[in-house]
Amino acid sequence: MENKKHPLENNNLSRREFLKKTGGAAVMAGIAGMGLGVLPCCGPEGDNRVHHILPRDVYVPETVKRRADKPNIIFILTDDHRWDHLGCMGHPFLQTPNLDRIANEGVIFENSFVTTSLCSPSRASFLTGQYAHRHGVVTNHTPWNNSNTTFMEYIKAAGYDTAFIGKWHMPGRDLPQLRGIDHFITFTKEGGQGVYYDCPLIIDGVETSRPGKYITDDLTDFALEYIKRPRANPFCLYLSHKAVHFGFRPPKHLRGIYKGVDLQLPRESNIFNTYTNNHMFVGAPISMNMLYRNYCETIVSVDEQTGRLFSTMEVMGALDNTIIVYAGDNGHSWGEQGRYDKRHPYEESIRIPFMVRYPGEIRQPGRRVSQMALNIDLAPTLLDMIGIPVPEEMQGISLVPALKNPEAEIRSNFLYEHFPVFPIPIPGMTAVRTDQYKYITYHNDVRPAELYNLRKDPGEKNNIIRKPEFQALLSELRAELEKLKHETGYRYYTKG
Repeated sequence: MENKKHPLENNNLSRREFLKKTGGAAVMAGIAGMGLGVLPCCGPEGDNRVHHILPRDVYVPETVKRRADKPNIIFILTDDHRWDHLGCMGHPFLQTPNLDRIANEGVIFENSFVTTSLCSPSRASFLTGQYAHRHGVVTNHTPWNNSNTTFMEYIKAAGYDTAFIGKWHMPGRDLPQLRGIDHFITFTKEGGQGVYYDCPLIIDGVETSRPGKYITDDLTDFALEYIKRPRANPFCLYLSHKAVHFGFRPPKHLRGIYKGVDLQLPRESNIFNTYTNNHMFVGAPISMNMLYRNYCETIVSVDEQTGRLFSTMEVMGALDNTIIVYAGDNGHSWGEQGRYDKRHPYEESIRIPFMVRYPGEIRQPGRRVSQMALNIDLAPTLLDMIGIPVPEEMQGISLVPALKNPEAEIRSNFLYEHFPVFPIPIPGMTAVRTDQYKYITYHNDVRPAELYNLRKDPGEKNNIIRKPEFQALLSELRAELEKLKHETGYRYYTKG
């Protein structure tokens, strides 16, 4: 096994150099959210080591620090997992019994969303509880700022052992300075996207080859080893999978399990070789059926590995004193209206699975919450669950009221944002989504605005923005969008 310090690389490429170095492959990678060759980590100038530096003076009440029965925390984050691709959400053939267990023994937020449907911005939002325009990671090219505070920092200050295992995928020169993290395992191969087989891992700063390893299994192995360590403190584990991102390679024993199954894809999904609606050409034709089948089989692998976590926690007798949260970093379109991938403001892209299991907090387990939850709600929710006051800098809200009370109200609307980045031909945009309507605007009016009635038109196929009977509603939504921008401190980033 080869161990070496991870090398420092320079990412300051001009557009011309970028295209020359990456060619057509970069276009494919960019569409798939693969970072376009940008390193996913950030650290001090000229230093590629991992620094386990102490948290800053974040406020945690002494009563929380002294509390003897603090629960363990496991947050499982997957990539590109769409909200309706679970057995418990009625998928026509996909079977996910272990993921379903989180929902059946806890709460599933059926209407959960990301505030930016793109890997790096969404992941930073989970960690910070902030919109992309606040934490600064607005595209897969804008670097993580080490001054950002993550919820892990607060949890460490509350007396937890902490670990981040898996995909980081936020750009920068080096590994990030994550205050409050005791144990950090990640990867930088393929611009931080990683590969499904033989993916080298950077284990507390040391690059280590992993020959013969399937990445979802490998990361789960490290997670289980961490969970089983003797310790005096509760633990908080952030387990961040590569799956189910583009590449869609299931492990060998799952390949072909859905062969011959009616995939029930939209009729626009037959062949994916061109993009409609101002998308780009991506090369040789690839069967959408093949991609989608592999995607579903890869989800099954995540489900299997989640089952291993359950089994281990049960054997340890620690399952019911552990908060388990599962979420995806954004959704994925599979041909709906001729669209593929994410970045769009439509439901297939922005809607995610979000489930919480914790018997000590959840009333009436097995409930489905229909009100809107967001990725920026994770951080304040976890802090609130262990008694830490939600910091003012966090823009999300705690979902604890909904865990305790089936009648609790969460929010009536939210702001969606996406920022443009060369060479992806998808414009910047902002949108406001309510429980019934969605109003979408594009930066510099490069595309006409859109308005959809989500109850009558869940597929968002009928733009009603010009219909006379909706003009009063349109005025209200325009005002609400401007209000949300003002309240969140929205800024329009022109560079990514």
